[in-house]
This record gives sequence, C-alpha cells and structure tokens, in this order.
Amino acid sequence: MSDRKYSQRGYMDSDREKREPRRGPGNDAPRKPIEKFDPRIPRDPRTPNMMGFKETFRCVRCGHEESPDIGTLSKCSKCGTALRACIQCASFDSSSRFECLEKITARVSPKDESNDCALFTARMKVEKQTHSAPAPPQESRSNGGHSGPSAAARKAFDDLFKK
Repeated sequence: MSDRKYSQRGYMDSDREKREPRRGPGNDAPRKPIEKFDPRIPRDPRTPNMMGFKETFRCVRCGHEESPDIGTLSKCSKCGTALRACIQCASFDSSSRFECLEKITARVSPKDESNDCALFTARMKVEKQTHSAPAPPQESRSNGGHSGPSAAARKAFDDLFKK
C-alpha cells in the first residue's frame, strides 16, 4: 500500500520524478525567428472607430434637440412645451419630496408649466454622436452648375486637363 493518503494525479506531485515534456509533431522542430514588424502586413486587429459623445438638451415631451440657453418664456420649437419648467430641470425626480431633489419649501404645480424657479438647471444628457457634421455648401458657378457629391470629383477631373 502507498504511503500517500490520496493517489490522484496532481496531489503532492513535487515528490514524484520529473517527466520529460511530450514530443509531438510540432514540438521537436526548432522555432522560427521573429520577423520584423511591417505595417503593410495586417497582423493585429484593427482599432474600432469609436463614436464621439456630445452633451445635449432635449425636450422631455417630444425629444427634439434644443439650445441649452433657456429664457423664462422659452418653448420647444416642435411641440410648444415650456422649456423652463420643472419637468425639464435636472433636479426633477418624481419619487422625491415635492418632486424635486433640491430643498424647496413648497410644491410647484403644475410641473409642465413655465416658472421662475431660481434652482432651475437644464437637464443635459450625454449622447453618442452618430452622424458627422454636414458638408459646407459647394459653389454652383465654379463647377458648371452641378451640385452634390459628384461636383467635387467633376471639378478635380476638369482641373487635370487645364493648361
């Protein structure tokens, strides 16, 4: 009988004799020398094009993007909801006391009507920037009356044959 309590592999392997590593079809060949880095050969995965982020102010009712500069009588340009109202404020929380995270003494009602609260700050959201900036308008006279994305290509082609 063995002097060990457990005879499974791995238990107290340190006192067992060392085995040589297995020889397989790929292990007996010498290793290749490391090649120099060549940027023209794709080896690593490409870095992804990450989207940018921007901070925007949107109307709570319709989601239309508005300017964060809000006056007392500002209204949404799409649906007409008052922008300087409790529902548009960063401190608005329907589950807190008086539906406001700030310490106010009296409830402001209705929450979607315009008010002059001194604690008002526009509710800004961070969003992914999913589209690029629009291209500047092209001059229609310089490209022979053409417009659109092919106008720049046509102008470059015409410039090739100018003397």
